[in-house]
Amino acid sequence: MIFSLLFLCLNLSSLFRFSSGRGAAIRSYNQSGYDDKIYGHSGRRLYSDNDFQMSEEDYNARLEKLAQGYMSNSDLEKAMQEVNSRCPNISRIYSIGKSALGVPLLAMEISDSPGKIDAEPSFKFVGNVHGNEPVGRELLLLLANWLCDNYLKDSLATTIVDGVHLHILPSMNPDGYALRRRGNANHIDLNRDFPDQFFPMNDDMDLRQPETKAMLNWMEDIHFTASATLHGGALVANYPWDGTEDKKRDYFGCPDDKTFRFLASLYSRSHYNMSLSKEFPDGITNGAFWYPIYGGMQDWNYIHSGCFELTLEISDDKWPDASELPTIWDYNRMSMLNLVGSVIKTGIHGRVFSSDGKPLPASIAIRGINYTIAAGKKFGEYYRLLAPGEKYEVIASMPGYRLKRACVILGEGAATVDFVLDPDTSSTLNGSSRVLEDAGCYFDSKTSLQVVDFLPATQLEISLLLFVMLGFLCLLMQRRARRNQKQMPAVPRRAAVI
Repeated sequence: MIFSLLFLCLNLSSLFRFSSGRGAAIRSYNQSGYDDKIYGHSGRRLYSDNDFQMSEEDYNARLEKLAQGYMSNSDLEKAMQEVNSRCPNISRIYSIGKSALGVPLLAMEISDSPGKIDAEPSFKFVGNVHGNEPVGRELLLLLANWLCDNYLKDSLATTIVDGVHLHILPSMNPDGYALRRRGNANHIDLNRDFPDQFFPMNDDMDLRQPETKAMLNWMEDIHFTASATLHGGALVANYPWDGTEDKKRDYFGCPDDKTFRFLASLYSRSHYNMSLSKEFPDGITNGAFWYPIYGGMQDWNYIHSGCFELTLEISDDKWPDASELPTIWDYNRMSMLNLVGSVIKTGIHGRVFSSDGKPLPASIAIRGINYTIAAGKKFGEYYRLLAPGEKYEVIASMPGYRLKRACVILGEGAATVDFVLDPDTSSTLNGSSRVLEDAGCYFDSKTSLQVVDFLPATQLEISLLLFVMLGFLCLLMQRRARRNQKQMPAVPRRAAVI
C-alpha cells in the first residue's frame, strides 16, 4: 500500500495538457436557405450552395438518389435485431416512445449487464435528430456491431462493455428521415423543441413533440453521465452553451467550460482530421460563438439531467454518398470509443455512504464550479467528469449529515474518492448549507492527493499506523548500518598506481 501511494504521487506529478477550445467564424450562407423557406426554421447546419438553387421536386429527387445504400427505418430495426441476436448476453433492444407518426424510437443498450441497475455509469449516443442528416444512424449501427464483434477480443471494447451502460438511439427522427426533411412529421426542428434556459418558448409541455417528450422521459428514467448527438453538415465538436441571453453571437461558456473543452478536444484529436480544421481551431467550438440556437437538447441535458453532452458534426456533407460511409466510420471510430470510455477513464468517481453503511444520494460539488451532480439513489455512486491536470476540492453533502471533502490533483487517469458521511447532530441539521463556507484545500505541490476528513476512522488509523511502522523500520536500518561500520576493521589504503 505504501509503495503504491509513493508510485501514485510520482506519476501524478506529470499532468496532462490539452488545448483550449475557441469558436470560429460562421460560414456565410443564404438566410432564406432551402430548409428555412420550406419548414420555417433557422438553419444552423451548413448547406451546399447548389441546394438553394433547386426546386423542391429536384431537391427531393436528389435526396432519394442519395438515400440509396442507406438503411430504411425497417432496415434499421432489422439491423438492430441482428446485433442483439448475435450478442444477446451484452445487448438488449427497447423503445423510449414513438414518433409523431407512431414509429417506435428503438434504443439498444450494450453492457455486460443489460437492463440491470448497478453502480456503473451510463452513456448515450443519439443519431438522426434532423431527418436529413442520416450519417449518425449508420455509424451508430456500425459501433454496435464493432462492440459486439470485439468484446473480449479488444481491450477498449471490453473496457466499455464491462464498465459502462452504453445506450444507442440510432434515430430520434425516423419520420423526418422517411420524409427526407430536417424536421419531424409536424415540420418541427427537434433540436429547437426543448425547454430553454433563457426564453420560455417551449415551456408548455402539451405543445412539445412526441419525440421530445420521449427524450425527456428517457433522461429522467436513466441517470446518464454523458452523451453525444451525431449531426452532419460540418466537421467539429460543439459544446455548451448553445445560446446567449441577449441572442448575440459570442463565446458563452457554461460552469464546466474546461471540462467540455477537454471532452470536445478528446473527440477531435482522436478523429482522423477534425483537429486539423482551418475553420474551427483544434476542431472544437463553443455553440454560442459558432451560431446561437435556443431550445436545443445539448444545454437541456447539462442543466436538468446532470449529463455532459456534446453535439458532434461528423461529416461535411449532410447526406454523403453511401460509398463514403466506411471511410467516415474509420475516421470517427476511435473518437466515439474514447468519448464513451472517458466516463470511467477520466474525472473523479466513487460512492457515498452513511456511517452505518447505507448508500446516500448525496450532492457532489466542486469548489469554484457552480454546478452539482447527484449520486445514485440505490448505490450512492457518482461519476464527475473533470478536465485533467487540475486541482479540485470535491465536496459531498446531504441534509442531515456533516459534509465531507477531498482535495485531489487529477492526473491523466481517473481518481476514486469514496465518502462516508456522519450524521449531523448539531441544532441546524443542515450540512449542505455550509458546503462552500467550510471547504478549503491547501495544495502542496509535492502531493498528488490530500485526504480531508473523508476516510472512515478505521482506514485513517491503519494508514497512519503503516506510515509510523515504515519510519520505525528506516530508523532501525540506519542504526544497524552505523553499528556495522564501527565493527569493521580498518583497511590500509593502497597506493595509487600511475
